[in-house]
Amino acid sequence: MKQLPNILTISRMALLPVLIWLLYIDESWAVWGALGLYALSAITDFFDGYLARKMNIVSPFGTFLDPIADKVFVAVILIALVDIGRLGELWVIPVIIIFTREFLVSGMREFLGPKNVKMPVTQLAKWKTTFQMIALGVLIYGGELLLIGQGLLALAALLTVITGWGYLKTGLKHIND
Repeated sequence: MKQLPNILTISRMALLPVLIWLLYIDESWAVWGALGLYALSAITDFFDGYLARKMNIVSPFGTFLDPIADKVFVAVILIALVDIGRLGELWVIPVIIIFTREFLVSGMREFLGPKNVKMPVTQLAKWKTTFQMIALGVLIYGGELLLIGQGLLALAALLTVITGWGYLKTGLKHIND
Protein backbone atom coordinates (compact mmCIF):
# COMPACT_ATOMS: atom_id res chain seq x y z
CA MET A 1 0.00 0.00 0.00
CA LYS A 2 3.00 2.31 0.47
CA GLN A 3 4.09 1.98 -3.14
CA LEU A 4 3.93 5.09 -5.33
CA PRO A 5 1.23 3.76 -7.72
CA ASN A 6 -1.04 2.95 -4.77
CA ILE A 7 -0.38 6.36 -3.21
CA LEU A 8 -1.43 7.97 -6.51
CA THR A 9 -4.65 5.94 -6.59
CA ILE A 10 -5.48 6.83 -2.98
CA SER A 11 -4.66 10.50 -3.60
CA ARG A 12 -7.12 10.54 -6.52
CA MET A 13 -9.84 9.33 -4.20
CA ALA A 14 -8.82 11.80 -1.48
CA LEU A 15 -9.03 14.74 -3.91
CA LEU A 16 -12.49 13.78 -5.16
CA PRO A 17 -14.56 15.36 -2.31
CA VAL A 18 -12.66 18.64 -2.70
CA LEU A 19 -13.21 18.60 -6.46
CA ILE A 20 -16.95 18.01 -6.00
CA TRP A 21 -17.16 20.73 -3.34
CA LEU A 22 -15.56 23.17 -5.79
CA LEU A 23 -18.13 22.27 -8.47
CA TYR A 24 -20.88 23.58 -6.21
CA ILE A 25 -19.26 26.99 -5.73
CA ASP A 26 -20.46 29.47 -8.33
CA GLU A 27 -17.20 31.39 -8.68
CA SER A 28 -14.63 31.37 -11.47
CA TRP A 29 -11.79 30.52 -9.08
CA ALA A 30 -13.71 27.41 -8.00
CA VAL A 31 -14.20 26.29 -11.60
CA TRP A 32 -10.47 26.63 -12.25
CA GLY A 33 -9.70 24.87 -8.96
CA ALA A 34 -12.02 21.98 -9.85
CA LEU A 35 -10.53 21.75 -13.33
CA GLY A 36 -7.01 21.77 -11.89
CA LEU A 37 -7.83 19.01 -9.39
CA TYR A 38 -9.54 17.05 -12.15
CA ALA A 39 -6.49 17.33 -14.41
CA LEU A 40 -4.20 16.30 -11.56
CA SER A 41 -6.45 13.33 -10.79
CA ALA A 42 -6.59 12.29 -14.45
CA ILE A 43 -2.79 12.38 -14.58
CA THR A 44 -2.56 10.18 -11.47
CA ASP A 45 -4.98 7.77 -13.17
CA PHE A 46 -2.54 7.39 -16.05
CA PHE A 47 0.61 7.24 -13.95
CA ASP A 48 -0.52 4.79 -11.27
CA GLY A 49 -0.86 1.95 -13.78
CA TYR A 50 2.08 3.05 -15.90
CA LEU A 51 4.45 3.24 -12.93
CA ALA A 52 3.23 -0.05 -11.46
CA ARG A 53 4.05 -1.83 -14.72
CA LYS A 54 7.27 0.11 -15.41
CA MET A 55 8.64 -0.36 -11.88
CA ASN A 56 7.31 -3.94 -11.74
CA ILE A 57 5.43 -3.29 -8.50
CA VAL A 58 1.97 -4.44 -9.46
CA SER A 59 0.33 -5.26 -6.13
CA PRO A 60 -2.87 -7.09 -5.21
CA PHE A 61 -4.02 -3.93 -3.39
CA GLY A 62 -3.46 -1.77 -6.47
CA THR A 63 -5.01 -4.34 -8.79
CA PHE A 64 -8.08 -4.33 -6.55
CA LEU A 65 -8.33 -0.59 -5.84
CA ASP A 66 -7.40 1.09 -9.13
CA PRO A 67 -10.39 -0.04 -11.22
CA ILE A 68 -12.76 0.73 -8.34
CA ALA A 69 -11.20 4.16 -7.86
CA ASP A 70 -11.55 4.87 -11.59
CA LYS A 71 -15.24 3.96 -11.61
CA VAL A 72 -16.05 5.84 -8.40
CA PHE A 73 -14.17 8.89 -9.67
CA VAL A 74 -16.09 9.03 -12.96
CA ALA A 75 -19.46 8.13 -11.40
CA VAL A 76 -19.27 10.76 -8.66
CA ILE A 77 -18.27 13.48 -11.12
CA LEU A 78 -21.07 12.50 -13.51
CA ILE A 79 -23.62 12.58 -10.69
CA ALA A 80 -22.41 16.02 -9.61
CA LEU A 81 -22.53 17.30 -13.21
CA VAL A 82 -26.13 16.11 -13.49
CA ASP A 83 -26.98 17.70 -10.13
CA ILE A 84 -25.52 21.11 -11.01
CA GLY A 85 -27.32 21.10 -14.36
CA ARG A 86 -24.49 20.58 -16.81
CA LEU A 87 -26.01 17.27 -17.88
CA GLY A 88 -29.74 17.82 -17.73
CA GLU A 89 -32.65 16.58 -19.80
CA LEU A 90 -31.53 14.25 -22.64
CA TRP A 91 -27.87 14.63 -21.67
CA VAL A 92 -28.58 12.27 -18.78
CA ILE A 93 -28.89 9.40 -21.28
CA PRO A 94 -25.10 9.16 -21.90
CA VAL A 95 -24.63 9.08 -18.12
CA ILE A 96 -27.06 6.16 -17.82
CA ILE A 97 -25.33 4.35 -20.69
CA ILE A 98 -21.91 4.79 -19.08
CA PHE A 99 -23.18 3.59 -15.68
CA THR A 100 -24.92 0.57 -17.21
CA ARG A 101 -21.83 -0.54 -19.10
CA GLU A 102 -19.60 -0.14 -16.05
CA PHE A 103 -21.91 -2.24 -13.88
CA LEU A 104 -22.29 -4.84 -16.63
CA VAL A 105 -18.58 -5.23 -17.35
CA SER A 106 -17.63 -5.16 -13.64
CA GLY A 107 -20.24 -7.81 -12.84
CA MET A 108 -19.13 -9.95 -15.72
CA ARG A 109 -15.48 -9.73 -14.70
CA GLU A 110 -16.44 -10.64 -11.14
CA PHE A 111 -18.46 -13.63 -12.34
CA LEU A 112 -15.83 -14.85 -14.80
CA GLY A 113 -12.81 -14.22 -12.57
CA PRO A 114 -13.13 -17.43 -10.54
CA LYS A 115 -13.37 -19.31 -13.85
CA ASN A 116 -9.99 -17.81 -14.86
CA VAL A 117 -11.57 -16.02 -17.80
CA LYS A 118 -9.83 -12.74 -18.50
CA MET A 119 -11.54 -9.82 -20.19
CA PRO A 120 -8.63 -7.53 -21.07
CA VAL A 121 -9.16 -3.87 -21.85
CA THR A 122 -9.41 -3.29 -25.60
CA GLN A 123 -7.83 -0.44 -27.52
CA LEU A 124 -11.30 0.93 -28.30
CA ALA A 125 -12.11 0.90 -24.58
CA LYS A 126 -8.99 3.00 -23.99
CA TRP A 127 -10.26 5.48 -26.57
CA LYS A 128 -13.63 5.49 -24.81
CA THR A 129 -11.90 6.36 -21.57
CA THR A 130 -9.90 9.11 -23.28
CA PHE A 131 -13.01 10.76 -24.75
CA GLN A 132 -14.81 10.35 -21.44
CA MET A 133 -12.00 11.99 -19.48
CA ILE A 134 -11.74 14.90 -21.93
CA ALA A 135 -15.53 15.31 -21.86
CA LEU A 136 -15.56 15.45 -18.05
CA GLY A 137 -12.84 18.11 -18.02
CA VAL A 138 -14.74 20.22 -20.56
CA LEU A 139 -17.99 19.75 -18.61
CA ILE A 140 -16.29 20.79 -15.38
CA TYR A 141 -15.20 23.98 -17.12
CA GLY A 142 -18.70 24.45 -18.57
CA GLY A 143 -19.49 27.92 -19.85
CA GLU A 144 -19.28 28.38 -23.59
CA LEU A 145 -17.79 24.88 -23.97
CA LEU A 146 -20.75 23.12 -22.36
CA LEU A 147 -22.22 21.85 -25.64
CA ILE A 148 -18.81 20.55 -26.74
CA GLY A 149 -18.46 18.66 -23.46
CA GLN A 150 -21.93 17.20 -23.83
CA GLY A 151 -21.14 16.10 -27.40
CA LEU A 152 -17.88 14.49 -26.30
CA LEU A 153 -19.73 12.65 -23.54
CA ALA A 154 -22.27 11.42 -26.11
CA LEU A 155 -19.36 10.16 -28.26
CA ALA A 156 -17.90 8.43 -25.20
CA ALA A 157 -21.32 6.86 -24.55
CA LEU A 158 -21.44 5.57 -28.13
CA LEU A 159 -17.99 3.98 -27.70
CA THR A 160 -19.25 2.67 -24.35
CA VAL A 161 -22.09 0.83 -26.12
CA ILE A 162 -19.72 -0.62 -28.73
CA THR A 163 -17.12 -1.78 -26.20
CA GLY A 164 -19.77 -2.97 -23.77
CA TRP A 165 -21.33 -5.09 -26.51
CA GLY A 166 -17.92 -6.61 -27.25
CA TYR A 167 -17.35 -7.48 -23.61
CA LEU A 168 -20.89 -8.84 -23.33
CA LYS A 169 -20.42 -11.16 -26.34
CA THR A 170 -17.13 -12.44 -24.90
CA GLY A 171 -18.64 -12.92 -21.47
CA LEU A 172 -21.77 -14.68 -22.70
CA LYS A 173 -19.67 -17.31 -24.48
CA HIS A 174 -18.19 -18.29 -21.14
CA ILE A 175 -21.39 -17.90 -19.14
CA ASN A 176 -23.26 -20.27 -21.45
CA ASP A 177 -20.47 -22.91 -21.35
